[in-house]
Parts: sequence; structure tokens; C-alpha cells
Amino acid sequence: MQRPTRRSFLQVGGVAAVGALGALVPAEAAQTPDDSFVRLRRRWREVTAGSGYDPAVEPYRTWLAELGRKAARYRDTMAPARTSLWPDQPFPSFVATPRRLRDMAHAYVLEGTGLAGDPGLAAAVVAGVDHYRRHVYAAGADPAGNWWHWQIGVPKALLDTAVLVDLPEPRSAALRDAVDHFVPERRLGRYSGTSTGANRVDLCVVMLLRAMLGSDYGKAALAVSALAPVFRLVRDGDGFYRDGSFIQHTYVPYQGAYGVTLLSGLATLFAVLRGSPWEVSDQNVFDMVERSFAPFVLDGACMDLVRGRGVGRRPFGDHEKGREIAAAVLLLGESASAAERARWHAMVKGWAARDTYRPMLEHPEPAFHARLAAIMDDDAVPAAAEPVGHRLLPMSARAVHRRPGWCAALSMASSRIGHYEHGNGENLRGWHTGSGMLYWWAEGHGDQYSDDFWTTVDPYRLPGTTVSARRLADGAGEAWGDTCTPWRWVGGATDGTYAAVGQHMSGLESTLEAFKSWFFLDDAIVCLGAGITAKDGMTVETVVDNRRTSAPLTVREGWAHLEGHGGYVMSQPLRTLRERRTGGGVARDYVTLWLDHGVDPRSAGYLYVLLPGATQEETRARAADPGWLRVLANTARVQAVQVPSLGITAACFWNAGAVGGLSASAPCAVLVRERPDGTATLTVADLRCDLDELTVTWAGSAFTFRGPADQEGASKTIRLR
Repeated sequence: MQRPTRRSFLQVGGVAAVGALGALVPAEAAQTPDDSFVRLRRRWREVTAGSGYDPAVEPYRTWLAELGRKAARYRDTMAPARTSLWPDQPFPSFVATPRRLRDMAHAYVLEGTGLAGDPGLAAAVVAGVDHYRRHVYAAGADPAGNWWHWQIGVPKALLDTAVLVDLPEPRSAALRDAVDHFVPERRLGRYSGTSTGANRVDLCVVMLLRAMLGSDYGKAALAVSALAPVFRLVRDGDGFYRDGSFIQHTYVPYQGAYGVTLLSGLATLFAVLRGSPWEVSDQNVFDMVERSFAPFVLDGACMDLVRGRGVGRRPFGDHEKGREIAAAVLLLGESASAAERARWHAMVKGWAARDTYRPMLEHPEPAFHARLAAIMDDDAVPAAAEPVGHRLLPMSARAVHRRPGWCAALSMASSRIGHYEHGNGENLRGWHTGSGMLYWWAEGHGDQYSDDFWTTVDPYRLPGTTVSARRLADGAGEAWGDTCTPWRWVGGATDGTYAAVGQHMSGLESTLEAFKSWFFLDDAIVCLGAGITAKDGMTVETVVDNRRTSAPLTVREGWAHLEGHGGYVMSQPLRTLRERRTGGGVARDYVTLWLDHGVDPRSAGYLYVLLPGATQEETRARAADPGWLRVLANTARVQAVQVPSLGITAACFWNAGAVGGLSASAPCAVLVRERPDGTATLTVADLRCDLDELTVTWAGSAFTFRGPADQEGASKTIRLR
């Protein structure tokens, strides 16, 4: 294919000459009738390296000066050898060496580093890229180890660096040949395997960078056209679902890791390509900001139940990922409609205002800081409060319940979603996170699962779970999330405010089976368990809670209270433990509450009520009020409750049946909400997704719901008058 000739940059000592443009120092090009790639490279530098701030003003001055010192240190300690570029980073050094080269390139193009436009630094970067390309990332080299380094991690960093310093020929051609070898165009052909979701977006970014480096029109067009499958909603496998779920690795809800990468990559591509011949036109991702990502961000932190195997990588990793989501949302907002941009600015401002544990504005990332500071300082932008309501995502077996002053989130496993993900030596003891783990945050406890929780918590006693005490090997079960249960009945029915959620549960590498239901209400979560059966020769427990705290615990007959956190109302004896646990070189205090079902239980059950944020007096009063909650049934056939004060009748029908004036012709979840004005709403969901027709009878009237069997577990609501 005949393509336009690449624009030549002015050269000084083999490296592009530069001139100031705001905070950025881009390479200047002679103007021609078609300077698309000149503009594209300039825009890439502006978006990814940083712009929109005064480098002489704090905190940018300090951050940029530190970047300059770091780059100078890398330049001065570079010692090219056959087995390394820096003595402390022996090859292949897939992460550290390319990252150092990119840091040096950023220092070269950014004003305020003291090295902007420095030809010596640029020459060192050029020599370093070429050295690494010859000794590690050479066309024809054996791509041993993790494919990701060869196809995404290394080429993305090297190409980014090369574009920033305008890598001269013939070194540029050699790098392009190496990238073409490991990431050929056919890699963006079929949407399958490791070329889906976030990986596909990353591969498209690599292809676009490769196009920019070689002014290749065909590769630029391919980079954009290959994004198309990412925007389509899916019904299985990797991608976005109609209910807002995002799945990667086939079995893992992943908004908080791969999803962040996808959102960040798309935001960058939208921003860089806007106004170019390759502008991205598909805008479905804009809908996903509020449907898929926002539900899992709480006060600036991304909930761990959508972070896969990365939950234990470092303390406060949830806040780190929340910041990355915020950064992507603000950047994507530059390409969104005015209405969307206004909502997102308010949402992110609210996150940042409430994130007191790892304040977003303290992160040394100038471009994001500049965008965030602008809206934080703008009195016309309100700080949106935490939303109130329930979000149920049955296709990823997740639920999030928000009420004033507290929030809860539920992690389950199903026939399509694994118990947990481990891989690359990470998250080897996350075995029971899909066994009904119930996260909850009372006001003032946004760091509950952030501060070394995963390295110190007892992995056999995760809050909310029902588990066998059978000991498991590190990394038990298949890797990469392939630890699904045989059961399809997982999910629930919600009217957007309240919810009835259930899980037909199997233990990981255990004979344990249980039916678990959660009824999410105004100030409480009613938790029921039934049919708890096992033949492991081990004790089975339901963990009411496991709080990372040293707060005083009060236990009385029928209730318990944890000062500053909340209360618990019980129907059976509660076991408790206070301990100081160590892991990862740190120690943390825990208070654990659990119910003991004995060894090899047969059809055991439980009932408890969680009262997040409740005082001791409120907890005692709720325990003394027998009329507040009516448990209509708690069996392996149906679990149902009534809450008269809220007008709620809710049930998880594991089989067709009837209870308390409510009946269903097949397994389903039902939520009835009566209002004082005499109206009511009836919400149902077919969680197994196999019914063409479902009849629900309530108060003597029958209602038939019809539809195809592929409704993805979505709730259907009708209003009754």
C-alpha cells in the first residue's frame, strides 16, 4: 500500500531539536499540506506527558524538579553491557528498564525538569532504547515468559519513549521492525484469546504508537478499527454486559484493574485522535462510566470485589485504582458531551473531597492534578454526594448497596464467575472471596479493606462467607479465575432502592453446599442461610464479620455491637475472637464474629441482621423489636422476609413455591414494595436465565412475565395500582 512519506524533524546530533510550547517541549516539523502525524505526535505528548499547568508553580515545580533529578541519575548511571543497561537491572528487565527510559524521555520534553530539550539526555535515551532493542526486544528473539511483556508492556513503553524523543533513523526502523515481529497486524484480527477487553485496547495503543513512529496511515486506521469489538455489549466471555458488568479472563469481574486499563487507554485514544483523520466515533464507553465504573468507587477508592488478583499487591491499592479511574474519567470527559462532562466533574470532585486516606491531589501526576485542581477550585462545579440506591450486576455476581452514611458490597461465585482469581503468584489465598463475602463501610471507615487487610486477615474467615474449615493449598483451584461453581441461581431482584439477593453456593474444593440470601434495606442487611451441608469431616462456619479494628466489642444475648462500626442482631449463639495478626511485615488488630455450624452439618441455617453505623442503643432497640422483621421462610426451597415498616415482602425462590401470600411458578427472586398511597411495585428476576414465562402471585393476584430466556438475570418491575 502506498502511504505518505514520514515528516522529517529537524535534527541536532541525531536527536530532534525542540522548542517550548507551554509546559511541553514538542519536536517541531516543517509544515506540509498533510501534517496529520505531526499533529498526532504533538497531541500524544500533550495528553500523556503533561500539559495545562504552569511548571513554575507548586506543586508542579517540585514534582518536575524531582523528575529531572531522577532522569539525570538514570543518564549518569547508564552503563550499557551485554546483559544490562543499568547494572542493577539485569536483562530482560521487562518493566524497570523501559520505564526508566520513558521517565528520561518525559524529563526531556517537559519544562521545569531542568533537562527540557537537553541533547545529551536525548542522546542517552536514543542509545538506551536501541541497546535494549538489540539485546532484548530484537526481531526474531524468543518471546519467553509472559506474552504480555512482548506484545504490550515493552513495546508500549519503548514506542512511547521513541515518539517523545523522535527516535532517528535507522534506529527507528529497527524498533518498528521489532514491534512488527512481536505485534503483527494479524494480532488485531480475531477478537479472542488475549486480544479482548483491556488487552485489545492496549494492543491498539501499541499499534497507534507504531503508526505514529513510522507515519503509517494503514496501521493508524487499523488501531482505531480494531477497537470496534471493545464497544459492543457481550453475553458471555470478556467485555461489557448490559447490566454494567465488565469481565476479563472469562470469569473475573475486573473494573478495578483491567477495566481501569481499558478506560484509561480509551480516554487517551479519544483525546489524542480527536480532530484527526482517525477520530474515534463509537461512544458506547461513555455510558459505561456511570454504569460499570462509578458503582464500584466509594469515596475515591475502587472496591476490591472488582480488582481480581491485584487486591493484595500493596496497601491502599483500592485508593490508587480509584484515582486512576478518576483520572481516566476526567480525560474522557474532554471528548464527552457537555452534560456528561458536568456530571463526571461533579462525581469526581465528590470522590476527591471525601478521599481523606490517600488524597487525590497529593499524587505527583501533573496532568491529572491540573485537571482535578481546576474542578476542585471551580465553585460552579458541585461536589456530588455518594448516591443512594442499589446496583445489582447479576452477570458478574456482584451487588452494591448505598444508604446515607454507609455502603455494602457483595461478592459471589456462580457458574460463570469464579470464586477468586490467582495467577503470577498473586492472591494465592483469596479462596473464599466468592463465598458470599460481604464488604461494608460505615462512615469514617473508608480504609477498612485498604490498610494491609489482605496480607493480615484470616483467609478462612472473610466477612459474610460460609466456609468449610478444610485447609487449602496456596493457589487452590485453577488459575486465572477458572473456579466457578455449578450453580446458575446467583443474583437477585432490585427496584433500585432495595434488593433481594441470593447465592446457591458451593465451597471451593469442598463438599460444602449452602443457600444464602441477603435482603438489603434502609438501615440494615438481613442475612439468611439454609441447607448448609458438608461431608469434609471439618467444621463449617458462617463469618458474621471480621473487622480490622481494635474497637471495643459488646456482646449480649441476641445482639452485639462494635463501637464506632455498627451492630449485629443474632438468632443463635455468636462466637467471637479478638486477635492481632501479622503478615507482609506488618501487624493489624481484628475482631471476628462467627456462627459455628459444627462438623459436617446437614441442612444447617442461620439468621443475623447487620446494622452498619448503628449505635449500641439502636442495636439493642432493634433486637428488642420482634415486629420489625418477619422471617417467612428459611429453607433450601425458599428464603423470604417481610419488613412491615418498609412495606417490603421479598423472597429468593430456589424452587417453585409459595410463602406469606407470595408464590412463584419457577425459581426466581421477588421483591414487593407496598407504598402508603396504596400502590405497590413487584420486581422479579430469572437468575438462571432459562424461563420463557414466569407467573408470580401476590395478594391473590397473578402476574405473568414473558420474555426470552437470555435476559441476563435482569430485574423486571411492574407498578400495581
